[in-house]
Amino acid sequence: MAPKKEEKDEGQKGAARFGRVRNSLKMGIVGLPNVGKSSLFNLLTEQNIAAENYPFCTIDPNESRCAVPDERYDWLCDLWKPPSMYPAYLQVTDIAGLVRGAAEGAGLGNAFLSHISAVDGIFHVVRAFDNDEVIHVDDSVDPIRDLETIQMELCKKDLEFVEKAEEKEIRDVKKSPNMKISLVFTSTFEKVKAMLKENKPVRCGEFNTKEVELIREKLDNLITTKPVVYLVNLSAADFMRKKNKWLAKIHAWIQEHGGGVLIPFSVEWESKLWSLRDDPDGKKAFLDESSGAVSALPKMVVQGFKELNLIYFFTAGETEVRCWTIQKGTLAPQAAGVIHSDFERGFIKAEVVAYADFRALATSKSMMEVKAAGKYRQEGKAYVVEDGDIIHFQFNVTSSGKK
Repeated sequence: MAPKKEEKDEGQKGAARFGRVRNSLKMGIVGLPNVGKSSLFNLLTEQNIAAENYPFCTIDPNESRCAVPDERYDWLCDLWKPPSMYPAYLQVTDIAGLVRGAAEGAGLGNAFLSHISAVDGIFHVVRAFDNDEVIHVDDSVDPIRDLETIQMELCKKDLEFVEKAEEKEIRDVKKSPNMKISLVFTSTFEKVKAMLKENKPVRCGEFNTKEVELIREKLDNLITTKPVVYLVNLSAADFMRKKNKWLAKIHAWIQEHGGGVLIPFSVEWESKLWSLRDDPDGKKAFLDESSGAVSALPKMVVQGFKELNLIYFFTAGETEVRCWTIQKGTLAPQAAGVIHSDFERGFIKAEVVAYADFRALATSKSMMEVKAAGKYRQEGKAYVVEDGDIIHFQFNVTSSGKK
């Protein structure tokens, strides 16, 4: 007889396991003052909020959204040419700069940290460019020190929250003689506190399924459970030559502190490119002189969407091509409910073709060739929707909503 598998859930890794389960999730842009956060937000969302060169320019978070670039969506729109076209969007929040001591209220620390708690993932912007005209809050450029500062402040704030949650649980148990502190609660809280005291984010820890469930239930406002994408702001010259003295050190720091995606970019270079958006000749000349450099903004948006554990399926036809955002792992009836609650309530089946199959087989808007090749499927309630599925839902509801 084969030995029983251990209880430990090997799949319980990374930040996605702690995330809120909903389709409208936000990435927050976080970093020290004057590292390029608001300028990046402007570029991502094509807004023009203030980006002045002094700490705490952004106090209340600015929120917007940016379209998720996708060649698949573009191809479907070009094929159907419908009057209505609706891409997937990434919600983005620009959060004011943190400073050392924010967890104790330095700067406008407590308000800023609460803004970070309200988002679901973090774009951590790090400055790796020298410019005497752009003040650094610590008077010198040192990305490793800045990374340590931000992580320390986030861990401090989380530790404060964990200790308060633990105290509340103990008080509640004392009030009820039939309640007692579980071993899972005690061991999980001790493990989390030990990590945070060492300035280690909770997302890096190894937790079994019960521990993850407890953290989601009792510690749902933790900051360091959120996924992080590290964005390193370079000078235009360094971005074009793809070299910077800090990049290897930053990469090593990230790997030593739980891992994560690193994306080098340059606000200086991106701003110049954006300023030429209405000048095709000038834009081409600028790109020709940029040593093969391309905008990093699309990669940021796609990665942010991925880190939030989001995917989307398509509906496509004569009147509309649209992306519908769902959580990875969503079943067909719940995916239908994103379109309309009646679709979920009266779900019959989903008629599905994978985008790759449609692209490879279809020579027109018709599904005839796809059906002839056996790639047009009928799926039921247990079907897990895949990223890029093209779906037509069949449903039926009564007026009362009762069977």
